[in-house]
Amino acid sequence: MATAPGTEPAIELLKADAYAQYLLHDAREIAYVLRQLAARRSLTTGYFGSTRDFMLTTVLSVSADNQWVYIDVGSDDAVTQGAVKSDRLQCATQIDNIKVQFALHTLSHATHEDSPAIRAAIPDSLLRLQRREHFRMQAPTAEPIVCAIPQPDGSSVTTRVIDISGGGIALMLPTGYEPQQGDVLENCRLNLPETPVTVKLEVRNLFRIRTRTGQDLLRAGCQLLNPSPAVTNNIQRYIFRVERERRQHT
Repeated sequence: MATAPGTEPAIELLKADAYAQYLLHDAREIAYVLRQLAARRSLTTGYFGSTRDFMLTTVLSVSADNQWVYIDVGSDDAVTQGAVKSDRLQCATQIDNIKVQFALHTLSHATHEDSPAIRAAIPDSLLRLQRREHFRMQAPTAEPIVCAIPQPDGSSVTTRVIDISGGGIALMLPTGYEPQQGDVLENCRLNLPETPVTVKLEVRNLFRIRTRTGQDLLRAGCQLLNPSPAVTNNIQRYIFRVERERRQHT
């Protein structure tokens, strides 16, 4: 914990239009990420005050009703008091190389497992900004890709692939189908034009999109779990072909 004059607060990044697609707004999704931070005891920097002081803290827990989050107090009582008095803490941290930022408000002194802590309202939004390890390509609308997700009753849910990379895909989910963050989807059929492949997906993030016509859609970002070399090669071959054709028409 220290004072950091001139440090830019995290809220400026949260407001950036370029990162809007990575913002979570659902309280359950936000609580899920905060619980991950608590489990890892990820060191978090919280900025506060007009002088942009900061304190180092960790997320301790989230209440069962997803209404409150508890964080550790700083090592300096004066700085902790200043953070609580400011009633707003801009927090920045990382988990698995994914940048996480959120704003805490309604701060108050509390206890957690008989130790001093700070209680705050669950954030209204949370930014998860992943550093891409794979080139991600928007799926062409003229040659759409679909992914069939098997269901327990033997049926399957057909979803549209929005973008694709060697490490994952983003799906536009049909109305009525809402998996949970962290769900693992087995034996999904990815309908690549040349060679369809079967993949295992983990739902990493979910957020709602409102179209220009006012329709609400649910987008799911999914990671490929342990893809075989053949699956990875087929996906990369498809991406290279589409990119080559796009360059030829520009």
